[in-house]
Amino acid sequence: MSPFDGNPENTLEIINIVPQQGPGGIFGPSCEAAISLALEEINSGTGILGRELRVTHIDGGREPHVVAAEVAALLATGMVAAVTGWHTSAVRSAVEQVTAGRVPYLFATDHEGVDSPAAGLFLIGADPGHQILPAMDWLHRSFGAARWAIIGNDYVWPRRTAQVVRAALADPERVPLEMFVPLETRDFGDFLDDPRLDQADGIIVLLVGADTARFNRQFSRTGRSGQQVRLSPAVDENVLLAAGGGANHNLFVPSGFFVGGPRDRQRMERYRKLHGWFAPSLTNFSNTSYEAIHTLRGMAELAGSLDVRRLHATIAERPVVETPWGELGFEGNQAIRPTWMARAGGVDFEILDGI
Repeated sequence: MSPFDGNPENTLEIINIVPQQGPGGIFGPSCEAAISLALEEINSGTGILGRELRVTHIDGGREPHVVAAEVAALLATGMVAAVTGWHTSAVRSAVEQVTAGRVPYLFATDHEGVDSPAAGLFLIGADPGHQILPAMDWLHRSFGAARWAIIGNDYVWPRRTAQVVRAALADPERVPLEMFVPLETRDFGDFLDDPRLDQADGIIVLLVGADTARFNRQFSRTGRSGQQVRLSPAVDENVLLAAGGGANHNLFVPSGFFVGGPRDRQRMERYRKLHGWFAPSLTNFSNTSYEAIHTLRGMAELAGSLDVRRLHATIAERPVVETPWGELGFEGNQAIRPTWMARAGGVDFEILDGI
């Protein structure tokens, strides 16, 4: 029998926002499966603050204002204690307006950097300064990649990340081509046929989910993959599988987690024990959803509360949270973790180095 006896007063409800449609829908099943592992681990102990954790998943693949309206309606019930999610920064920008100061909101996706975060927003995914910029430096040292073309979807994360990249490179000639396309773009011919692409040593891919897979397939057919590297923080095993192994040559991915890393094998074993061998893959993206739930628990235990003001004050005073995989540090509201560089090998990753 559950130690919580099924009593509603002993439960803690959170909302998890994950795409169930659109280009990001490719990640939804693995994110939900990863969160169920976190719930199993937390609820087999003392839960969060002695209460059983329950999660309601809502579709983050819809228009941002639609997602935010549903979150607002659920918060109005007074039953929601926190929000987590893996979804676009456009959705985050809308949702944080309705969660601000009310409940903690743990955003698990890599992002563009947030200058003025709403009260209660904690960033579990990496920002460019801790991920894509070190990865560019690594590729410059290792392969001489100095000039970059940028292809991204047309919303806040790709555009703001591109601004960070241009500022870091300082020389406009080091970004000869930059293009942003709508979500669910099918044809990347305008970018791939642009003569300025020949001036680049590599391509920074800031596309989402299925769009990334489609771009990689079309890029590989140009014959460029032997001469130009690709760098993308928006690739996991789902994207590699969707593109097909032949589309992933010379594709490099920075992340804080890769299945097969020495410290992560036990997590994978627990995941397979819970879900079996035919479950969605546990990937670097779904793992951040898993870690967001455990980070919420660690923050709550440290503060003794899920009150937004107490959480901020506690993290400011003691910016290290205990988690099952070790200590997780914070700089302000940004979680800080080691980042690894991997190269795609077919539909798997080869971990190369820390960056």
